[in-house]
Order: sequence, then C-alpha cells, then structure tokens
Amino acid sequence: MFETVTTLLDWLGIVVFAVTGALVASRKEMDIVGFALLGTATGIGGGTLRDVLLGLPVFWVHEPAYLVTCVVIACVAFFTAHIPHSRYKALLWLDAVGMALFAVSGAEKAALAGANGIVAVAMGVVTATFGGIIRDLLGGEIPVILRREIYVTAALLGAATFVALMSVGTPRELSLVAGFALALLIRAAALWRGWSLPRYRPRPGQSDN
Repeated sequence: MFETVTTLLDWLGIVVFAVTGALVASRKEMDIVGFALLGTATGIGGGTLRDVLLGLPVFWVHEPAYLVTCVVIACVAFFTAHIPHSRYKALLWLDAVGMALFAVSGAEKAALAGANGIVAVAMGVVTATFGGIIRDLLGGEIPVILRREIYVTAALLGAATFVALMSVGTPRELSLVAGFALALLIRAAALWRGWSLPRYRPRPGQSDN
C-alpha cells in the first residue's frame, strides 16, 4: 500500500504540474512545441534536480513513461486550454495541488535514499518548487517563489510534517496524507485570503557611503 500511495502522489504531481506548464504556454500563445517544453520541464524539473542532488539515477531516464506522459498531457492541453474560464486562476490552484504533492513525495524519496530529516525536508521543497521556477522563467513570468505569496513556506511545512510524523512512528500513509493536506491548506488559505510573509523594509542605519 505504501509504495502504491507514494507512486500515486508522484504521478499526480507530475500530471498536475505538466498541466500548469501547458497553461502558462497557453497564456503566452505558444505553439505545440512550446506547450510540450513547458509541460515537460514543469512536470519533471523538480524531481530531476532532487535526484541529481541526491546522487540517484534520474527517475524519468529509467522510466520514460514519465516523460511521455508530460508530453501527451501538454499536447492535449494545446487543444483544451481555452476551456477554463480563468486560466490564471486554474494555474494557481493546480500549482498549489502539485506543490503539496511533490513536497511530501520528494521528502519521501529522499528519506528512502538514506537522507537525514533536514535533507529530506529540503529535497521536498526542491521537488515542490523547482519545476514551477523553470515554468515561470521559460514563460517569462515572475517565479511564484519571488512573489509576495506564501509558497515555499507551505512546501516546507508540508515536508517537515511528513518527516516529523515518520520520525515518531506514524504510519507512512498517514504521514504522507497529513503532510500533503497541511501544505495544500496553507497554500489555499494564502490564495484565498491573500496572505503573505512580511517584507523587508528599509530602516535608518549607516550610510552606504
């Protein structure tokens, strides 16, 4: 059951992030190749960096079905992206789901590779955010992590919750679901209520001269 849940979360995250990449391509009025590029880069980008940093075989190299799925989803989106009433709103909410999925699945994969708790949490954050960074940069958007929004914090708390629960003996399935739910709840609340972390503001100090 555990492996099934983990694999399911990974696949769902890839599918959802591939769709968000395609939605950005639609907003930029790209051709079908652009859709495939953004969808694929978004879907597998975070997991690729995670595997490289952990010294693991890159997952989609050994399982090309991940790569093919991203391309197929992006191509389908090329013909259907006009359906959502607001593509930007759909992008934000799908991105929130993908972030939460990857936060826990990324942390889980790092833990299985033998990483300690801190590294596992960091890899959860990397997996959850890097694909979106690539998507936004390629799409000419300001990366979501640089906006005044709670995003990385949600991924961090979701991954940390999963790792903390696992460390005290909580069943893996429950730990995964709890971490996912917390990350998604925080991000959803931030989107719904417009929450953001305090910004740095200049204050009196020494002159730069």
